[in-house]
Amino acid sequence: MADVLEINDINELSSYQLAWNSMLSETPRASFLHTLDWLQTYWRHFGEGQKLRALVVRSQGSPISIVPLCVRTERRRYGDVRVLTYPLDNWGLWYGPIGRCQAAALTMAMRHIARTPRDWDQFEPRWMAHDTTDRGRTERAMRGAGLPAETTPYQASSVIDMTQFDGWESYLQSRTSKTRHELRRIPRRLAKIGEVEVTHHRPEPFAHGDGDPAWSLYNECERVSAASWQASKNAGNTLADERYRGFYRDTHAAAARLGMVDMNVLRIDGEPLAYLYNYSCQGRVFGLRMGYRQDAPSGVGIGLMAAALQESFARGDVAYDLGIGGEAFKRRMRTHVETNYRITHTPLTGWKPQLLRAARWWRGRRQIATKSA
Repeated sequence: MADVLEINDINELSSYQLAWNSMLSETPRASFLHTLDWLQTYWRHFGEGQKLRALVVRSQGSPISIVPLCVRTERRRYGDVRVLTYPLDNWGLWYGPIGRCQAAALTMAMRHIARTPRDWDQFEPRWMAHDTTDRGRTERAMRGAGLPAETTPYQASSVIDMTQFDGWESYLQSRTSKTRHELRRIPRRLAKIGEVEVTHHRPEPFAHGDGDPAWSLYNECERVSAASWQASKNAGNTLADERYRGFYRDTHAAAARLGMVDMNVLRIDGEPLAYLYNYSCQGRVFGLRMGYRQDAPSGVGIGLMAAALQESFARGDVAYDLGIGGEAFKRRMRTHVETNYRITHTPLTGWKPQLLRAARWWRGRRQIATKSA
């Protein structure tokens, strides 16, 4: 017999650590962001004001999947709205149930949500791989539970599919002649400035005798980020941002312990000038943060990217996700664009849900009018 156990206390999830770790290896698009370690760290820093709703789907009393959800309050133009969603909070691109039994887990989870008291105004699973690994399961499960939903594109990311190529040189041949020339010329030009050194760090897990966080290297990444142009932006998108610095450092320690961190630093004459900070899991690399010093020589950023990609090809990685955005260098480097989705259910009752439905209808009408103009 299958059932769902809802857990609202983050500390109670610790008893499912072994089951979570076991199911993670079977989770589609698994990453460090899917680990219990990441969720616990995130909740310690940002859980205040949110309600955890982690659904443990069990068969014969044993967990077959965990669906981590939370209720968070979001500010909209017409007031605060309680949204039931995944706890990723835009720190990554993909999320969903933990474990292999995705269809069964989603079916059970949606039925549980439909029949339990509603503490939310809108139910919106986000960061869904709707047209690939999810294959529409989430939307079907919601509709089957009486939660009619609308699926819309959410974010787009630039990705390099490394399985298409025999290695770095094969990949270079797939780029435009201008890009090939640039990727080969920049390392030579940097070498004329001084002694170029690139350090890559991707430890094995602590369970395998490693888990080295390499704090000295991380500190170099942090110092470069503080001197980058991004540091002048008020968006929390650098490792050195004081609002998020503690969270970055705590998640780094956890990722290193699990063998899921990938750091790259470029130095000239011993001075760190550019960094790439990534997560790595099952051969998939996700670029979390990158940057270079504002006073650095031109080309250090793309030069480090080229070196990191060569390292990834040598390791046998299968994909390199450059992250959200359509910057020129991402367009030149990517093989394709991947889009995640949000799947939105707005109840028919209640004044806030009615406002939400009206707002979505109005946005849709404006988009149609704009396209036809």
